[in-house]
Amino acid sequence: MILIKNLTLRRGVKVVLQNASVTLNPNDKVGLVGRNGAGKSSLFSLIAGRLHADAGDVEMPPRWRIGEVAQSMPETDEPATDFVLDGDLPLAEAQAALRAAEASEDGHAIAEAHMHLEQAGAFDARSRAQSLLLGLGFRIEQLDAPVNSFSGGWRMRLQLARALMCPAELLLLDEPTNHLDLDALVWLEGWLKRYTGLLIIISHDREFLDAITSVTLHLQDASLTRYGGNYTTFEEMRAERLSQQQAAASRQADKIAHLQRFIDRFKAKASKAKQAQSRVKALARMEKLAPVLTDSEFDFEFREPANLPNPMLTMQDLVCGYGATAIVRNVDKTVLAGQRIGILGANGQGKSTLVKTIAHALQPLGGTLTEGKGLAIGYFAQQELDLLSEDDTPLQRMVRLARDVSPNAREQELRNFLGQFRFTGDMVHQKVGTLSGGERARLVMATIVWQRPNLLLLDEPTNHLDLNTREALSIALNEFEGTVMLVSHDRALLREVCDEFWLVTSGGVLPFDGDLDDYQRWLLDVSRATARGQPPPPVPGSTPVLVEAPVLQAKAADTPRSAKAAKASAPAAGAAGPGKREDRKASSQARAELANRTRPLRQELQQIDTRLGKVGVERTQIEAQLAAGSLSGTDIAEAGRRLNHIAAEVAMLEERWLELQGEIETLSTSVP
Repeated sequence: MILIKNLTLRRGVKVVLQNASVTLNPNDKVGLVGRNGAGKSSLFSLIAGRLHADAGDVEMPPRWRIGEVAQSMPETDEPATDFVLDGDLPLAEAQAALRAAEASEDGHAIAEAHMHLEQAGAFDARSRAQSLLLGLGFRIEQLDAPVNSFSGGWRMRLQLARALMCPAELLLLDEPTNHLDLDALVWLEGWLKRYTGLLIIISHDREFLDAITSVTLHLQDASLTRYGGNYTTFEEMRAERLSQQQAAASRQADKIAHLQRFIDRFKAKASKAKQAQSRVKALARMEKLAPVLTDSEFDFEFREPANLPNPMLTMQDLVCGYGATAIVRNVDKTVLAGQRIGILGANGQGKSTLVKTIAHALQPLGGTLTEGKGLAIGYFAQQELDLLSEDDTPLQRMVRLARDVSPNAREQELRNFLGQFRFTGDMVHQKVGTLSGGERARLVMATIVWQRPNLLLLDEPTNHLDLNTREALSIALNEFEGTVMLVSHDRALLREVCDEFWLVTSGGVLPFDGDLDDYQRWLLDVSRATARGQPPPPVPGSTPVLVEAPVLQAKAADTPRSAKAAKASAPAAGAAGPGKREDRKASSQARAELANRTRPLRQELQQIDTRLGKVGVERTQIEAQLAAGSLSGTDIAEAGRRLNHIAAEVAMLEERWLELQGEIETLSTSVP
C-alpha cells in the first residue's frame, strides 16, 4: 500500500499539500481530482520519486514497479511495436540476462534466464504489444511504422501503450484520454477495469472516472480527502457536505435556479428523441448536485444570436479532405436552427476534416456547401493555437477582434469581458504561448462568445478544461439558442448537449439512431465481428426511414409527394392511442419472457465473474510472492507455469463472457 503521513509539499512559494495524510490499498482504483493548478501532477511526481516532500513521509513497498506515461515526445525510428515492447521492464531484464549468460557460456544462468523469460511472458509479448496498439486505434499497417513518422498525438498514444505494457504494481495516468477518440477510450476503460494493481488516474472525464474508479482522492486547499466510491459518489457525498454549510447559501440558490431553467426547457422535449431521455437524466443529476457548483469560480453564457437562419447549412455531395486526398465523400446533410448534433467516429475517419470544411479552414474538394443568409460560425479547433498566435496577449487578441466585430468597444469593456473568463490583472498582457492549455481554451471560448455566433462548431473543446469549467460549458451550450455541432470524447458533455448523432465512418457520414450507450454496444459488436472475421454490423439508423415531420433538405422541392407522405403519417401515428394499454401489457409479457429465457445465460455470467475474481486473487498472491522473493528456484518455475495457466483461463473465460453478452443482447432486441 501507499501510506502518506503528515505530508507537506511546496512548489516555490505555493503550498501544494499541508499536513496531508491518506492510505491507498494495493488494488484501489483511485481518481485524483481537483481544479487545474491544485497540485495533482505535483503529487504524481512526489509518488514517482521526482519530487521530495518538505515534511512528512510517503511510504510504499520498495519492490513496486511504477508504470507511468512519459511526457517527452519520442524521437526514434524504432518500429512502433518494438518501442512498446521496450516498456516491459521485466522482459527487457530477462532478455539482457540471457544475453549475458550466453556470452559467459554459463549453462545454469542460461537456464535461469529462460525461466525468467517464460515468467515474463516472452512467448506472447509481441502479440500483447500489438493488441495494445490496435486497441488504442493504430491500424495494422502502422504496427511496424517508425515512431518518428507519427504526429504528436499518436506518439502520446505510443507512450500510453508503452506504460500499459509494463506489469507494474502501481500505474499513474495523468489525463490518459486527452489524445484518444471515443472508440479508443472505451477500449482503455475495459483494459483498466481488468488491471489488478494500484491505479491512480488524473482525469476530467466524469464518465471515464465513474466507469473505472472505486476511490476518489480530492485535492483542494492543500488538503487530501479520500472518498469511497467513483466520481459521482464523490459528488453526492461532497454535495451533502456543502449543503450543510450555509455560508454559500445565497450563491447556491442562484446556481440552482440557473440549472432549473434549462432543466425545465429540455424536460418538455424529452419525448421527441431517445437522446433527450439521457440528457434529462444528466440534468437531473446536475440539479441534485447543484451544491457542488457553489465553489465554482467560472460560469459564462453565449450571447443571443443576431438571427437564426433556417436551414443554416445545406451540404450536397460534399467532399472533404486535404490537397487532392478525399477523406469524407458524398455528404448530403442539412443543418437546421436549434439542432444539437454530436459527431461520432474513430480517429482518422474525418470528423475534424468535416468540421474544418464547414468552418472554412479547408476548402471543399467537391460538391456544394450552401450557407443560410446571416450565418455566423463560432469555431473551436482541436488545437487552440490553430486559432491563436503565440506572440499575442489576450487583450491584443480581443482588441483586434473588436475592430472587426464591434469597432465601438472600449478597452475597459474588453478587460471586463476577459475577466469573465478568468483573465484578470496582468494576465491580459501575458503571451498566449506561455498560457496553459486550459487558459488558451478559455481564451478561444471568449473570442467565440464575443462574436455572437448562431452556429457553434466545437472540435474537442474540453481537452484541457477541468470539471468545473466543463460543467460551465455544458450549461452555456444548453442555454445557447443557436445550433451546436460537437466533436468530443467527453461522453457526459455529449449526453447533456446533443439530441442526435452523426457517424463519420468508411469515408461517409451516416445518421446514428441511438444514444451513446447504443454506440458503445455497436462498437463492441464491430470489435467482436472483426475478431471473428465477419462483416461489421450495420450502423443503427443508416437505412432511410419515414419521419413524423417534414425534413428540410435541398432536394425536398423536387419531391413534394414525400412532404405530403410525411404529413399524412402524423395522424397514423396518433391513431395508435387507444391501443396503448394493450401495447404496454404485451411489452410487459415480452419482458417477462425475456427474463426467463436469459436467466440461464445471466447465471453463467455470474459464475464466470466469480471464477474471474478467484483466479484474479490467486494471480495477485502469486505475483506478490514472486515480488517478495520468498520462493525457491523450483517454486518460481511452478509459479510461472501457474501464471501462464491463469492467463489462458482468463482469456477463455472472457471470450465466453463476450459470447454470453452477445446472446443476451440478441435476445433483447426482440423486446419492444
